[in-house]
Amino acid sequence: MDDITATLRVKSPDLALTETVANVAAATVKPVSGAGTAPNLGAYLFSVRTDDFERFEAALRGDPTIESFSRLVADGPEAVYRFEYDPDATVFSAAIAAVDGISIDWTNDGAAWIVRVWLPDREALASLWEYATDHDVEFSLERVYEHTSFADSRPELTDDQRDGLLLALEMGYFEEPRAATLSDVAEELGVSQPAAGGLLRRGVRRLVESRVAVRSEDATGV
Repeated sequence: MDDITATLRVKSPDLALTETVANVAAATVKPVSGAGTAPNLGAYLFSVRTDDFERFEAALRGDPTIESFSRLVADGPEAVYRFEYDPDATVFSAAIAAVDGISIDWTNDGAAWIVRVWLPDREALASLWEYATDHDVEFSLERVYEHTSFADSRPELTDDQRDGLLLALEMGYFEEPRAATLSDVAEELGVSQPAAGGLLRRGVRRLVESRVAVRSEDATGV
């Protein structure tokens, strides 16, 4: 069955970080690309852009979905934070991983989140809708593109990139929390950790360029 790339809009006060971004609407909050969850720690890395970090951190302290946070790196109006979520927080990225999906991009939109995600089929999309319904998450489908299967041989990926991405997917590297580290993937591939990281990044970039940055006339809307 054909895989899809979908743009979703999700909203719920129980979604992690929602109260913070609702109270500091001018801040832009996005997961750090390729970082996901720190292995075995349940920690999430986000890039935060704001002109008032004190206000942002005050909002974090009052956010019931955040158990702890730390500012790791700061450069002018942008910083990288590590968040640990409260056990009762709704983590939609975990639902995406549970259906073998891959989060491509998250952007806060007031108290809502715009999520771009790759999914293996439409059944996975239906499962996300069911998860949202079960967890009282407002869910709307903004756009969807259909593609051929992720496992198919595609000219935009080299054999090494395709094999590396599929191996990482099978090992649980893209899950939330991750079932395998980059070091685990590198060892299985028989390459160094930097080489494995570069291979996966280049592969994901090619997938995004060929499947997400698709011309609207090639898209199948829903």
